[in-house]
Amino acid sequence: MMGLMASEETRTMTPPTVRSAAAQDAQKPGGAATRAWTMRLLVLGIVLSALNLRPAITSLGALLEEVRDGLGMSGSVAGLLTSVPPLCFAVFGVMAPRLARRFGAGAVVCAGMAAIATGLLVRPYAGGTAGFLAGSALALMGIAVSNVLMPVIVKHWFPDRVGSMTGLYSMALALGTALAAAVTVPLTDTLGGSWQTGLALWAGLAVAAVLPWLPFVRGRATPPGAGEEAARRTRTPGPASPSPSSSPSASAEHARVQAPRLRMARSRTAWALAVFFGLQATAAYITMGWMAQIFRDAGVPAGTAGLLLAVTMVMGVPLAFVIPRLATRLPHQGPIVLALGVCGLAGYAGLYLAPAAGAWAWAVLLGVANCAFPLALTMVGMRARTGPGVAQLSAFAQSTGYLISIPGPLLVGVLYQHSGGWGLPIALMSALMIPQMVVGFLAGRDRTVEDEAAR
Repeated sequence: MMGLMASEETRTMTPPTVRSAAAQDAQKPGGAATRAWTMRLLVLGIVLSALNLRPAITSLGALLEEVRDGLGMSGSVAGLLTSVPPLCFAVFGVMAPRLARRFGAGAVVCAGMAAIATGLLVRPYAGGTAGFLAGSALALMGIAVSNVLMPVIVKHWFPDRVGSMTGLYSMALALGTALAAAVTVPLTDTLGGSWQTGLALWAGLAVAAVLPWLPFVRGRATPPGAGEEAARRTRTPGPASPSPSSSPSASAEHARVQAPRLRMARSRTAWALAVFFGLQATAAYITMGWMAQIFRDAGVPAGTAGLLLAVTMVMGVPLAFVIPRLATRLPHQGPIVLALGVCGLAGYAGLYLAPAAGAWAWAVLLGVANCAFPLALTMVGMRARTGPGVAQLSAFAQSTGYLISIPGPLLVGVLYQHSGGWGLPIALMSALMIPQMVVGFLAGRDRTVEDEAAR
């Protein structure tokens, strides 16, 4: 896999003269060894971080019935609980670029992983629904900033391999999502049946993800993409300037550069991408929060329902690597959007008509549809030309998108409680897939936000 990534020549919007920060470091004395060590550490940090971006949600989905009984939640309150992730992603995600400019993207991701570990450890034992929500919010805050900064880190360090690296961390994200869905129930049963223990176990994975980012915490940070600007200046005649340090934090973010502020609200592409991101997030969080319960209500045992959710999530492991690489080679990503949407509609139809009889088929189809997430991340990297542009677009698309996705899981809980079945919630999911396909097709057009937002 790494060999494929090293040789890839993707079609991204990065100018051909721009080199990654790591490539610049290789030209310094001893730079090759430093570059190799830094790149391995970065890849490890990206993979471990991605593994932690969804277990907080899918582990809860697998044990939602037990958590509801233990905390005395109604269906509507449980719907509110499943709406907390997009709310936190919207509120805290918008802060990520500012935090990265001040402290450095690596330092912010490191702090995010620490927040995830703390929140996951605290929430099962906080006592009551309010404490559970507060612990969940802390973990989700860490996930939110990491969500936004992952495309920025990829664009900065791997500008010529956006598709491969996006695919790699999308695969890791899908693997972590599926793993939490598959093993949370069996582990809980093995450890005595306590849902608190079953949920708290995932804090250990987040602790491991903190470690690779520690070397990137040192020093003050510059805006993501500063290395690209530094690379341009090295090819421009002018007064000589001191070489930046070869430490990971310094080589990642060379000299302070002021990035132009883009008016994302003026870009039709940014809005299309934000709405697409919001609608695919709505589908994803409804799936993660409620799909296991749909199967359980259809008579599927709890352990099997967790495995079905895991199948849905694990579909993203191979496809999250293939789809971004394919997307970066196409002039228009709209056809991929439409194909994923058709799979989603077929999966919802199956859940309505025969949820138990065709459970495995519906799980696979919905897993394919959920790969709209890595596609959206890839388009974030392609719809801006520079690292700072990607940072601003990522924050706008994800924060706006997650705001759009907040009502969906809550509305599903309300419809489920008041209708007494899954007919209306599934109809809602199907209806939302249509505009998702439309705006995704528009977001896939070959253009950049700099051309629209700077006018």
